[in-house]
Amino acid sequence: MSTVIYYYTGTGNSLWTARTLAEKLGDAEIIPMHLMNKCTSGSKTDTVGLIFPVHIWGVPRLVRNFLQAIEKQPRIYYFAVAVNGGQVSRTLIQLKEIMTKDSLTLSAGFEVKFPSNYIPWGGPGSLEMQRKLFDSAAEKIDFAARYILNRDLGILEKGPLWQRVFFTGFYKMTYNILRTMDKNFHIDGTCTSCGICERVCPVKNITFEAARPVWHGSCEQCLACIQWCPEECIQYGKKTKSNERYRHPEVKVKDVFRK
Repeated sequence: MSTVIYYYTGTGNSLWTARTLAEKLGDAEIIPMHLMNKCTSGSKTDTVGLIFPVHIWGVPRLVRNFLQAIEKQPRIYYFAVAVNGGQVSRTLIQLKEIMTKDSLTLSAGFEVKFPSNYIPWGGPGSLEMQRKLFDSAAEKIDFAARYILNRDLGILEKGPLWQRVFFTGFYKMTYNILRTMDKNFHIDGTCTSCGICERVCPVKNITFEAARPVWHGSCEQCLACIQWCPEECIQYGKKTKSNERYRHPEVKVKDVFRK
C-alpha cells in the first residue's frame, strides 16, 4: 500500500501525528498542505491521508482550499485525522460533507487529542497532563494505523450532540472574520527581528516592516507565530503574556518553517 499524507501544522501536533502514522503505515510520504501548488496529489498512490488541527471547532480554511486544489481521485482510500485540544465537535462530519460534493469518499476519520495550543484561552496544562495526552495520542495512532492498513471503512469520530450543535453555529459565525482576527496580535517591545514568526506562518500572512512583524489579514489562527517566538514577545489580546507557550516537544522550529 502506497500512502501520501498531507498535513497542516502550526505548533507541531499534526506534524508529529503525520510522522508517527507514516512510520507505522510504511511506504508513506508526508507533505505539507501549503506545498500543494508545488506537487501532485499522489496519482500513483492508493491511499491519501489528511492530518490537520481543528480550528474554531471545524475544518480550517487552509484545508478547504487544499481540497479544492487537489486532483480528484474517487477510487482512492481517503482517511483523516483531526488533531484537537479536546473538542472535535463535527469537524470530521463536515470534512466528509465537503469531500462528498467532489465525489470523494472519506473512508475513515479519527480524532486525536493533544495539549491545547490556543493560548488566548490559557496554557497547555501541567507536564503530567501533557504526558498523559501524548501517551493516549500514541495509542490512538496505533489504532488508526491498524484500521487504515486493513482498509476498514466507516469510522467517523465526533463530539457529543451539544458540541455539534453549539460549536458548529459558532464556526459558521466566525469563519468569514477569522482571517482578520490577527489584528489582535501585537509586540510587547522585546522583538529581536529574528524572523521566525514570518517563516513559520503557513499562509505568508506575516512580513517585516521597520524591523517588526506585520499581520496582513489572512490569518488561519494556527498561532505558530506566538508559540514559536523565542523571546515570547508576540502577544494576542491582553492575557497571553502570562500564559505558557506550547510546541510539541519532539518537533523543532525548523521542521515547521514554510518551504
